Amino acid sequence: MADSLASQIITAIGGPENVRSLTHCATRLRFELADASKVDQNALEHMKGVLGAVPQSGDRFQVVIGGGVATVYENIMHLPEMANAGAASASGEGQKSNADVKAEARSKARGKVAWLDSFFEYLADSFRPILGVLLGASIIIALVNLLISLNVIPNDEASAGWVFIKAIWKGVFYFLPIMVAYNAAKKLKVDPWLGGAIMAILMTPQFTSLMDAKTTTCVENAALGTKSCTANIFGIPMALSDYSGNVFVPLLMAAVLALVYHGLKKIIPESVQLVFVPFFCMIIVGALTAFIIGPIGVWVGNGLGVGLAWMNTHAPFIFAIIIPLLYPFLVPLGLHWPLNALMLMNIQTLGYDFIQGPMGVWNFACFGATAGVLFIAVRDKDKDMRQTALGALAAGLLGGVSEPSLYGIHLRYKLVYKRMLVGCGLGGVVIAVLGWLFPSVTAAGQTVHGVTTTAFAFTSLLTIPVFDQMWVYAVSIAVSFLTSFFLIITFDYRTPEQKAEVLARAAADQKAAAPAVEAKEAAPAATTATATATATKTEVPAAAAATTVVNAPVAGHVIALDETGDPVFASRALGEGVGIQPTDSEVVAPVSGVLQTVAETGHAFGIKTDDGVEVLVHVGIDTVKMNGEGFAVKVKADERVNAGDPLVSVDFAKVKDAGYSTTTLMTVLNTAALTSVTPKTGIDVKAGDEVIDIQR
Repeated sequence: MADSLASQIITAIGGPENVRSLTHCATRLRFELADASKVDQNALEHMKGVLGAVPQSGDRFQVVIGGGVATVYENIMHLPEMANAGAASASGEGQKSNADVKAEARSKARGKVAWLDSFFEYLADSFRPILGVLLGASIIIALVNLLISLNVIPNDEASAGWVFIKAIWKGVFYFLPIMVAYNAAKKLKVDPWLGGAIMAILMTPQFTSLMDAKTTTCVENAALGTKSCTANIFGIPMALSDYSGNVFVPLLMAAVLALVYHGLKKIIPESVQLVFVPFFCMIIVGALTAFIIGPIGVWVGNGLGVGLAWMNTHAPFIFAIIIPLLYPFLVPLGLHWPLNALMLMNIQTLGYDFIQGPMGVWNFACFGATAGVLFIAVRDKDKDMRQTALGALAAGLLGGVSEPSLYGIHLRYKLVYKRMLVGCGLGGVVIAVLGWLFPSVTAAGQTVHGVTTTAFAFTSLLTIPVFDQMWVYAVSIAVSFLTSFFLIITFDYRTPEQKAEVLARAAADQKAAAPAVEAKEAAPAATTATATATATKTEVPAAAAATTVVNAPVAGHVIALDETGDPVFASRALGEGVGIQPTDSEVVAPVSGVLQTVAETGHAFGIKTDDGVEVLVHVGIDTVKMNGEGFAVKVKADERVNAGDPLVSVDFAKVKDAGYSTTTLMTVLNTAALTSVTPKTGIDVKAGDEVIDIQR
């Protein structure tokens, strides 16, 4: 019986003894390792059920699973070999717990930006556990808005039924500060219930009623449409605010709480810590939060929100374009969490958010690129990529989650970003123009240029109804989606080598399946069936001359693929062939046919003959990194060439100076569909000499 996915992951990660700690987020397993160099990243990336493997700073490593990450995590934690994983060997200090080891690993220096890594991890881990309820609430809001717009249910806030429905999703955002405080405190190794309890102080009816006390003075804030109040508490002024939905205050409070909590544990005897540590924390940090931390958090959040609102009002074009162009780089690094916090703060202070509209443009450009990859996967019969892209697209369009697309596809095939960023930019221009021409009007009657929403929503198809000026938003995301989609299917997302590998694998799979198909379709007319099968196998048109040889594309010494130093070609994944150590700068067509691929960098060419033989010419090893420098391409894709026609002139001296091998590789991509492909090696040749024999 094959090992389970959980066992395979632990083996590839370096074994249970290499795991210091393991957590998971919405889509990823997050490992803290003893030695990251022990990870077999290649095995992980090609493992069925794994979307991606992402090394990070220090000895951290992430394995992207997708929506089923929680199940995989549980399966890993229940493996017998994981029983003692993360525990240090016994010492004079006693055996360390998983939590101790985790904290120790994350406290290690991570280069010049260790504090920045820790800061963003703090933000991320404060939000990740509540992504599910945020997503659920956003879908409820979207469905309610859709039903209201279709007049299925009335928009009657006096109705008891309407009040109940609103409470279902409102409870998530109203008590969000308590949830964030719980997670933030837990992240800092503080009793999470203590963090939640202190934040709850500011949300009790008794505290909120202080705004209506006779001794309280209030001032209206015209810019934000909010009320600022000051109460007199034992002769000390306290600034009052509505803390519901606030995320900056609990983040600041938890940081201060951690200092107080761990300080008290050092000076209070362990026998009475259970009582007196929470007691003093609630008094000290509760008072600090009410008098200082709370007002500072509100001030910081308001300031950032007003600053971005000013930019959205006075420079909407810049704002609407920058946001979707930044997100493709922020999300993979986890740097988008501050913007998520600002969205929530905008809703809490301004009553609406203006960031999510442009963010949706990026998301749908991402999903459009994934849809393009799915289209190509279906066309090329790439079943592995078809499954990956289908799952990622479903998670994106229905859940608004981009990580499966990013880690499963986009970051593996870097050409995706070139196509996708065009969709991001064009969608940003559209939402900027339409948002300016057709501004939104907030509930307070304020005119805002740009697409706004009063809810925190994961930008998916289901949440389109939560946006004001819904048609503007829909047009913008459609433009970004379709642009990325058509650019991917037009220009592909793979390098010529990657495409050739997929086509070769598909041809091999087709050949392996052919005997079964032929047996199933066998009929009494054996002669006719045999003739048909033979014609199908060779795919030789009646008028096409059979290709029996492949010529050298460049003068030089011919070597076997095993001697080239390239493991992909040596594995024959791209078919049988030869390597040539060139003595001339001119590279010519080795066969007559149509150029199916011509790399922009001039380092690779794919030719298909009239009788179906597919030949790849790859000039140098890793020369794609030269970005075309030293390569003078003389042909274009879809152009017909004859054997001996020039393809590219190469400055091989420049290739050597750049540190790359000049060995030119040539393979027959559909080797598996032919009777035999025999290379001639160990000889010196001129361009046009025979180097490969083919039998059909």
